[in-house]
This record gives sequence, C-alpha cells and structure tokens, in this order.
Amino acid sequence: MSILDGCFEEVKVFGIMGAYIRVGATSRPALPDKILELEMEGARISWDELTCLDYKFNEESIEQLCQDIMSYRQKAELSSTPVTKNQLINWKVLKEDAEQIFSSNAFALMTSDHFQFSKTQCAVFKGTTRNVFLDKRTFEGPLYKQIEETIHFVLRNIRLGATVEGLLRKESYELPVEAIREMIVNAHCHRNYLDEACIQVALFDDRLEVTSPGGLYNGLTYEEMMTGHSKTRNRAIAKVFNQMGIIEAWGTGIQRILSTSERYDLPTPEIIVTDNSFRVTLYRQFDDDEINDDYVEESFEDIKGKEEIYYNKQYKAILEYMKDNVEYSSSELKDVIGVKDRRIRTVLKELLVLGAIESKGSTKNRRYKKKIAATT
Repeated sequence: MSILDGCFEEVKVFGIMGAYIRVGATSRPALPDKILELEMEGARISWDELTCLDYKFNEESIEQLCQDIMSYRQKAELSSTPVTKNQLINWKVLKEDAEQIFSSNAFALMTSDHFQFSKTQCAVFKGTTRNVFLDKRTFEGPLYKQIEETIHFVLRNIRLGATVEGLLRKESYELPVEAIREMIVNAHCHRNYLDEACIQVALFDDRLEVTSPGGLYNGLTYEEMMTGHSKTRNRAIAKVFNQMGIIEAWGTGIQRILSTSERYDLPTPEIIVTDNSFRVTLYRQFDDDEINDDYVEESFEDIKGKEEIYYNKQYKAILEYMKDNVEYSSSELKDVIGVKDRRIRTVLKELLVLGAIESKGSTKNRRYKKKIAATT
C-alpha cells in the first residue's frame, strides 16, 4: 500500500506542482509528498482521516478496537462509558457514506499492519555511534501496541537502580519513564504519514534518541513549540490516544520531557527539527568509568538510625573522603573518584536522597559534607 494511493481522491489539487520550499538559506523544489501535505494543510484535511480505500476489515476488528480503547480507559481511570462504532464514526476513525462503513487511514493504523512503513525500529548500540548493534527489534501492528512494546524495549535496556526511603527500598530507572513515554507517543502522534520512513528509537551509552518522519506542521515554529504551542498533524489518532489516556493534554509533551529531565538532574534534552524529521535526544548519566562498576552491599549510620543501603565503590570513596566533616564542591569531589561533571552530579544526588550527605548554598556555589549521625 503506497502512502499516496487514494489521497488525491479526497484532496482538491490547488495547482502548486511547481512549488518550492525553504531549507535553511536555500530553496529547492518540493517533493510530491510535501506538495500533497501543503495542499492538505490548506484544505484542513488530516491524512489519517482519509478513507483507506483498499483496507478490508470486519465487525470483529471494530469491536476489538472499541474493547482496547475501553481497556486503556479503565487503566487510566477515565470514563467507563462503552465505546461504540458510532463514536468511532464521530471521531472520523470510521467513515460512513450511503449507509456503508469505510475504514479511515487511522483505523487501519490502529488495527493492523496494513501500511508497511508504519513500524518502529528499535536498536541498542555499543558506545556512542551506530557502528555496532547490541540488540535490535522492529515493532509493527496497531499503533498503541507498538508504543507499549517500544517503551518496554527501552526499559529493558537501561539501568534500574535503587534508593532507600525510610525502611523501604525504592527502585527507579536511570531515565524518567514519563519522558521516555512522551518521546515515543509524540513520535507516533505527530509523524508525517506521507513519508515512508519508519520511526527510529536508538539507545547509546550516553543518550536515547527518538526520530520521527516529518518536521513541524502547518507553520508551527520551533520557538512556538518550545513554549507549549501545538498543531495536530493526525487528528483522528490524537483523538483516540486522548480517549485512551495515552495523551492527557495536547501540546504538553515537550514540556513534560524537559521538566522530568530537570527533576532527574539530567542535561537538557536536545530537540532537532529539519524539514523532514523530528528528533528528541534524552541524555543518560553514563560515563566510561562506570560501565563495569560493581555494586556491593554495605551499611552505615545516618541520622534516621541504622539502615541498610546499597551503594557502589564511588559512594564509598566520597564518604571516606568526607570523614573530616569539611565542605566540598562538586568540582573537588569529582577528582576524588575520577569522573566527569555529569556522573558526580548523579552520585551526589543519590547520596543526598540516601541521607548520607547534606548540602547548602545555591546551585552555582553548592557545597557538600557528610551527615553526622545523631547522638542520644
């Protein structure tokens, strides 16, 4: 199935086949798929709402999609009102004409692998380049299932650590799950389906990259996007995702990625937009010196009492260096264990959470020292 098949059936051609697009400081002839997208933008037509002329479906596939939407709603604690065929028609996921029901492109994307380009390619690479694969998978089928499988793939391939809160050991991933989820959901929700490229999710030692086909939509600027503005390229898909609780509010995805990364004390995510692609990069707290770091179980006394905690040799080196109760900057402490700025921030943050050290001062002038156990 070609992405262009059937599109001109519902799109009025405005005669701009000689159109040019601006790329940086130069202009170049627009390709057929770009011209078609411009025509659809002008006609306020969403590709995913178009009739999928050659997709054969049945009542069972309609019922299955309704049930899956309800299942997601229940997990998200949303409305328990049953989802029906009529609602799918109202959302333009199904199309009705002369008492006949037709599939939209969105329905085909939500229920099958009808479009060969609708795939998510996932890979784990050794180091920081794409030279050596450690693992790779391709997910296809209904979009929401691709999203879930892709999230699980990423989580399986990043580190799961632990902190102690009171008497409880709390596990957490090295990267914020909410940011990972938003990156993958946004890629599917806003990608350009007139481009036959696949969504790519690439995990490196130092970063996670999610790349989707298509730049910003319908005149949206980079500056507008970064302040929370949004224009929906795929309206039917966005409607269903919203009903399923996959997206909670339109236009908030980028802000969530930025805010959750800040809470994790990660470097600011990088967002690169070209005419034909959109990439979000989430940086990991990962340095070469910790790749083979062995974790050992130790214990120490903190102000909450005697509690077992888990820490590695870097934690131990920092705590031993601080035994004289002197205050140190992060720059001084990074030389103690021989790591880079990014890693020392992680070590100090985790020791703060564990209650092993304390800090004072502003971010720029912050100092750290070992916490002294309370005496009775």
